[in-house]
Amino acid sequence: MSGWGRRLSRTAVGLLVGSVVACSGDQPPTPVSAPRGPSTNATAAPAPSFAATRPAASATATLGATGGAGQPAQSTASASPRTALTQPVGAGRWEQRARIPTSRSEVAGAELDGRVYVAGGFVPGGVSATFEEYDPATDAWRARRRLPIALHHPALATACGRIFLIGGYRETNAPSADVWAYDPASDSWTERAPLPTGRGALAAAAFGDLVYAVGGVVRDSVATNEEYNCATDAWRRRAPMPTARDHLGAAVVGGKLYAIAGRAGSFTRNLDANEEYDPATDSWRSRPPLPTRRSGIGTAVIDGRVYVTGGESNAGTFPQNESYDPTSASWASHAAMPTPRHGHAAVSVGSMMFTISGGPTPGLSDVPVNEAFAPG
Repeated sequence: MSGWGRRLSRTAVGLLVGSVVACSGDQPPTPVSAPRGPSTNATAAPAPSFAATRPAASATATLGATGGAGQPAQSTASASPRTALTQPVGAGRWEQRARIPTSRSEVAGAELDGRVYVAGGFVPGGVSATFEEYDPATDAWRARRRLPIALHHPALATACGRIFLIGGYRETNAPSADVWAYDPASDSWTERAPLPTGRGALAAAAFGDLVYAVGGVVRDSVATNEEYNCATDAWRRRAPMPTARDHLGAAVVGGKLYAIAGRAGSFTRNLDANEEYDPATDSWRSRPPLPTRRSGIGTAVIDGRVYVTGGESNAGTFPQNESYDPTSASWASHAAMPTPRHGHAAVSVGSMMFTISGGPTPGLSDVPVNEAFAPG
């Protein structure tokens, strides 16, 4: 499709009420260390399943609490022994911010012009097309133009002065190949060239005019890496990740892309992979693994470090907040998330990271919290 394609003036998308497999969340989580998944050709169930348990109890924790040796006090999963953690001089601090108006999980988030945008996700009773904007300067939310289609597990990335909505699952749980660009000036969505490999539970990150969409699920977990040029509205396939996975995180630091954690089809097969992609050589290399193996994480960059927050396993949700420094190739532990959760948005604005909404228990659950972290 040439130019900016067709422009939507208004889109009203209904919610589909579906039945999904329940995952019990009323038993307290116990520590777990999932087996290391395969490095390639990971497989998953033929179609994604999403648990429908919504516990009445809210998830809370002490702000900035940490346990002994820099480990979070509310940890529900054990750290991998393969990577040593170092505690930075300051573990950082958390503070509560204005709650998101629409509580949901399995969302995507991105920053543009100092504002945070949160798209799609599960809401009670269905899948959402909600798109909301948060201004950290005023600590206020407002609704923006709804997504062209309701989606859960999509990806967002910012390039060319636009926010790109990439892939995800439709209300039927079918993977989407749709790509849409949001213009905040006109509060409108425009259809763009479709993703070559439609998928959900993927991750996306941008470097200049180039957006990279990595991993996700088609039928099985994939190692796919596809590059989008927002200036030419064209996709091309690039070298696949060494480790096929979904529910991963991605971030760009110093011209390199880092694909971190995720799972091989199920949160009983969480991964600790940390793989670095160099666009200049179209090549990958393994880096020190994430200390706490998990999936359904949030990733954000502050001052050249990649922060990895939250996640889930079959035993519970994770409060861990760990950061990777590409310069020293080392990991550090920071103050734990006040509200452990998965499927949340993690977005940095300046020297702050905002972790928004998500599920406080494994599977389908949601909480409207907006918790901001500042490194120490």
